Amino acid sequence: MNEGAEFRPPRLIVGLGNPGRKYVETRHNVGFMIIDQMATESALQFADEKRWKSQIAKDSDRFLLKPQTYMNDSGLAVGKVSSFYKIEADQILIIYDDLDLDLGQLRIRGQGSAGGHNGVRSIISHLGTQNFPRLRVGIGRKEEESSNHVLGKFSTEERSILEKSIKEAVLAVTLISDQGISAAMTRFNASGEARKRKSREPESSTESKGKAESSAE
Repeated sequence: MNEGAEFRPPRLIVGLGNPGRKYVETRHNVGFMIIDQMATESALQFADEKRWKSQIAKDSDRFLLKPQTYMNDSGLAVGKVSSFYKIEADQILIIYDDLDLDLGQLRIRGQGSAGGHNGVRSIISHLGTQNFPRLRVGIGRKEEESSNHVLGKFSTEERSILEKSIKEAVLAVTLISDQGISAAMTRFNASGEARKRKSREPESSTESKGKAESSAE
């Protein structure tokens, strides 16, 4: 969507992550954590929808979605649900982790490329457009392989920062829904301006991790 265009409130809010106990509370599952917090605050329960490979909860006139594919296939679930409910791309809000934002920082955009994120790349592929809003949550970058970092868990100190950012992210979603994406960008992008790393490590994959690990990255 054009960030200056008239904004329609999101009808489908998607948190990205990997299913299974192994990935609970890993950095790559920040999207799941935020969606879970939204559901908790609204007293909603997720239902397993195997036909859509998703967990989904209905909140008034919108849906909360956690794809139960691995990260790299997130678009499969998003495509199926949006098609069934006839939800257009500009009314789909994607929430996910970002290596290039410092831990806890938020960044909102109305559209854009995948930026190296495999889950978003899959969604763009299945929707056939990159014109959908997204909320990125910083997990920071460390001097290790990207796959090891995103699939690792937060330290106690990091968790304290993360909990604050999860609450801020929920507020950001509320502002997007009530006042539009421009208002949310003005507040949250300005208050937490991202400091891009001077050197970006290329994503790497190793065959030894197996298919599941590769799809989770």
